[in-house]
Formats: sequence, structure tokens, C-alpha cells
Amino acid sequence: MTGKLGPDALATALAATGAADPAVTQGPAYGEDAAAIDLAGAGETLVVAADPLSLAAESVGTLAVHVACNDVAASGADPRWLTHTLFLPDDDPDRLRTVVDQVDVTARDLGVSVVGGHTEVLDALSRPLCSMTAMGTTDRFVSSGGAEPGDRLLLTKGAAIEATAILATDFREECLSAGVPAATLDAAAEFLGEVSVVPDAAAVRDAATALHDPTEGGVATALVEMASASGAAFAVERDAVPVRPETRACCDALGVDPLATFGSGALLAAVPPERVDAALDALDAAGIAGAEVGVVEPGGESDGDAGSAEGDGEPGTVRIDGEPLAEPPRDELYPLWEARE
Repeated sequence: MTGKLGPDALATALAATGAADPAVTQGPAYGEDAAAIDLAGAGETLVVAADPLSLAAESVGTLAVHVACNDVAASGADPRWLTHTLFLPDDDPDRLRTVVDQVDVTARDLGVSVVGGHTEVLDALSRPLCSMTAMGTTDRFVSSGGAEPGDRLLLTKGAAIEATAILATDFREECLSAGVPAATLDAAAEFLGEVSVVPDAAAVRDAATALHDPTEGGVATALVEMASASGAAFAVERDAVPVRPETRACCDALGVDPLATFGSGALLAAVPPERVDAALDALDAAGIAGAEVGVVEPGGESDGDAGSAEGDGEPGTVRIDGEPLAEPPRDELYPLWEARE
């Protein structure tokens, strides 16, 4: 039945509060409509990011936490608090328990506290919808729009980490039918454990002039968004972008471009050339792979460094292997979901 969950069912959701945080003076409780957080001494800047998630049915709670926290981390902050709005297609207690357990475990792993939210049944839905708002604090906010000419573009882990996990789980049968070995899919499904960029951002944020995490539309869209926000021209080499063998196998099987699909798990950073080695060393020390994939070009010209090619370097533009990317691509997983409807 459409409407709020009753007190008994709501207790299941309220039990999932992630990590304890002494700054939370009022957390989620039946009858309470707001959370209270004591910000005294918490940091100079509060960073807030919100994201909904519904399509990754098998792991919607896990991914919802990571996607929201990644946005906060990619702004130079440490994620600390979450509010969780959950819409369910029915009042199935097992479905509710699955989602909130995913949220709880993932938040605890990240050291993040779930401080409030809302739960409701909406029978117009066919799958759960999680909308997360993440908050964190920092003494140095790093925007997506700070890239400077001459900066090098670094990418952590690789393209399509999140999409690989989705393909290996939600589209497992299709991948098997297309010839992807079961062992490859089993390994690819484990990529779900790598979609957080909280440690990536902590490793490189001090060196970065700009940070951005690829999500919908993947690395290609993230490049366009960062270039536009920075008023800069980016030149990138496709072959320099790391693509894992499991990602290549799943994407090739279903005709998906790894650079144009869900990319949570990677972090894009603009770093001054003199700090690139330090940033890569910090990533390596944290056990995180990193690669230089391109350059922020001087305005109006190409500088001949990695990723550069003939072009005018117009602000807000991206060229991959010298070819201009006219607009952010539509994520290439959407046609796969739509084919099922």
C-alpha cells in the first residue's frame, strides 16, 4: 500500500545508522523529522552532496552510499553524515531489510553515520529508489573547476569500475550468452567493493587543483564536466585510460564503451606537473593504481605534451585522441535496461 512505513517496519530502517559520531546530537528516530549535528570544531567548510539511485537493483543500497560519499570526498572533504530517503515498490520486509543492511554495512565501512531520512512505499515503482545526501567537512574545499593550464590529468583505478560490477550482476546472463566466462564475471562482480573513491581523494587532494568523480556517462562525461567547470581545454589519450581485462570483456560482450558508462570507483584529478610524482606515490602507498591520461592545455594552443593534438584548445572542450567530444555521452547502460522494459 502506498504511503509511509508503519512503526514496526520503520524500526528496521532506523536500526541502520552506520558509524557512531559524537557530533550527531539528534539522529533518526520515530516521530523525529530532522537531524541535529554540532558543527563546533568539525571543520571550516561543510560539503553537501545528494544523489538518487534506482537502476542497480542487486546492490542499490551499497552503491547509493558510495555515490553520495564519493561526491563529498571528491571535494576534498571527509564524508561523515548521511540522510537516506528510501522509496520501496511494496512493503516486503525482506526487500527493506536487504536495502537497509547494505546501507548500514557500507556506511560503517566508510566511518559514516546515517543521521536521518524518510521511508515510504510507492507502488508506482518497480524497484527500490535510494536518495542519499552526504555531508562532510574540510579545511580545503577542492572544486571540479580549478584545473589550470599545464596541469596533468590523473585517473585512479580505471574506467567503468561501477559499470563492470553492474554488468557482471544485473546482466550476468546476457554476458554469459555473449561468451564471457563465468570466472571473469565472478571477478568483475567483486568490483563493487572498489566503487568508493574516499581513499583515492584522501591520497591526492593536497596536490590537486581540481577533483571530479566519474559517475553517469563515465570518464568521458567527467572530462567534459571538469573542463567546462574549469573553463579549460582537455586533451586525453584513450589508450592511456586504464581499462581492466574484466571491464573490457563485459563491455565488449554487450557493446558498451568503457569510457562512456558508469564510472564510480575512479577519481579524476588535475595536478600541477611538479606534483604528479608525489600524487602517484601517495596513491601507490595507499594501494591504489593511478595513471596520467592527459593534460590541461594552454588556452588557444596545443602544448605537445601527453594527450595533446592539433586543435584550438577552446575553453570547456575535450579532445580524445585529437577528436573533439561535442557533448557528454548518454550512458551506454541505459539502452540495456530499456531493452528489458
